[in-house]
This record gives sequence, C-alpha cells and structure tokens, in this order.
Amino acid sequence: MKVEKQKKNIAGTVRALIQPVADGLGYMLWDVEYVKEGADMILRITIDKDEGIDIEDCEKMSRAIDPIIDEADPIEVSYKMEVSSPGIERILTRPEHFEKCMGEKVEVKLYAPVGGKKQIVGILSGADEKTVTVNADGEDIVLEKSAVAKVCTVFEW
Repeated sequence: MKVEKQKKNIAGTVRALIQPVADGLGYMLWDVEYVKEGADMILRITIDKDEGIDIEDCEKMSRAIDPIIDEADPIEVSYKMEVSSPGIERILTRPEHFEKCMGEKVEVKLYAPVGGKKQIVGILSGADEKTVTVNADGEDIVLEKSAVAKVCTVFEW
C-alpha cells in the first residue's frame, strides 16, 4: 500500500499505516512522534495494553510495522525507530488518553497561572474537545485546553 507522503505530518501518516497492526496485535497505539533529538531523527511509537507492555511486546510490534513503514516510505531522511511503553507517568494528549485515565491522579501544567497556580494536581474528572476538568481538594476546576501546556498521570510511590 503506497501512502502519499505528508512532510508536515509524518507522525499522522505513520499512525494511519500502523494502527491496524497495533489493533491486530491487541495493543493500544498510545502515541506516534517524529522528532529531532541531537543530530538524529527519531520515529517513536508508543504502545500500551491493560496488562502493561514488556520488551517482547515492543519487539513484536517493531517487527510487524517495520516492513509496512519501509514499503510506504513516508520518511525521506534516515531515522531511528523506537517502540516503547508510555510508562507509569504518561502524558495525555489524545481523547482516548483522557478517557482511559479518567479517575486517575493527574498533574496539569498551565501556560499562565489560573487562580494563582501554574500547576494543578487532582483527579481527572472530565475532558472534551475544549476542556479538561480536574477535581482538586474537592473542587472541580475546568481548564481550557488552550491554557494547558501538559497533562500527565501521577504515580504515587
């Protein structure tokens, strides 16, 4: 299957290519990033499943998607591919991330202070296209996503 190259959205192109593979292997495709780190371009594929991800899962996914990405050839420069788990403390960016983590403790970092705070820690109690709701100290705080720099889960050690 030849996919039209989209220079500006390589991550989206790769996501579309490999989503059926992840689904078929029983993984949730958590994230696809195409980033520059130092002198290297990195294609980072992050997968998850209810039981957690181990090295065998990463290897299985890597072997399954490598020929598909090679055939479609959406990346014109040399790059390194990494397949990993999102980890215990994970960044939430997509609607399915918020849905999966509803009721969990999260940390929200803001671009500018809201109520005198640039960081809010609480229980994720809602999310839609435009807002994130966090219950902090018994109070629901509704934040515009445009004001949010980052949302990630918090693991209590």
